[in-house]
Amino acid sequence: MRWLTHLGSAQVTIGIGLLLVAAGEQLLGIAALFALTTSHLAVQVLKRAVARPRPCDAHGRLLALIDLPDPYSFPSGHAAAATALSGTIALAHPLLAPILLPVAALVAISRVSLRVHHASDVVGGVVLGMAGAIGAAVLILR
Repeated sequence: MRWLTHLGSAQVTIGIGLLLVAAGEQLLGIAALFALTTSHLAVQVLKRAVARPRPCDAHGRLLALIDLPDPYSFPSGHAAAATALSGTIALAHPLLAPILLPVAALVAISRVSLRVHHASDVVGGVVLGMAGAIGAAVLILR
C-alpha cells in the first residue's frame, strides 16, 4: 500500500501532467494540470479551515504508518490529486476509465489503510478531485 499511496503525490501527478504536455497531448496535459491546481487549492483552503486532526489512538498518538505531509486530515490531497488526474484523462479518453478510476480509488483507500486519513477525508478529496476534472473538461477540453 505504501507505494500505491505515492501515486497520488504531487511529484507523480504533476509529473504525469507535464509528461502529457511533453508527449504531444498539450491540451490534455494543461487540463490535467488545471484540475490538479484547482483541486489542490481547495484542499489546502479546507485543510486549514477545518483543521481536523489525523487519526489518533485513545491516547492522542498518531496512528499513521507513513510520514505525514501536514497535521491536518480533511480533505485528502492524495485522493483529490489522483481523482483529478484520473478523472481528467478518463473524460478525454473514456476507454481508459476502467483502468484509471480504480487506480484513483486504490490511492484513496490506501490513505485510510495507512491510517493517515478518516474515510470521510478521502470522500471529500475524491469530490474535490472530480470537481477539478469536470471543471477542466468543461473549460479546456470541450
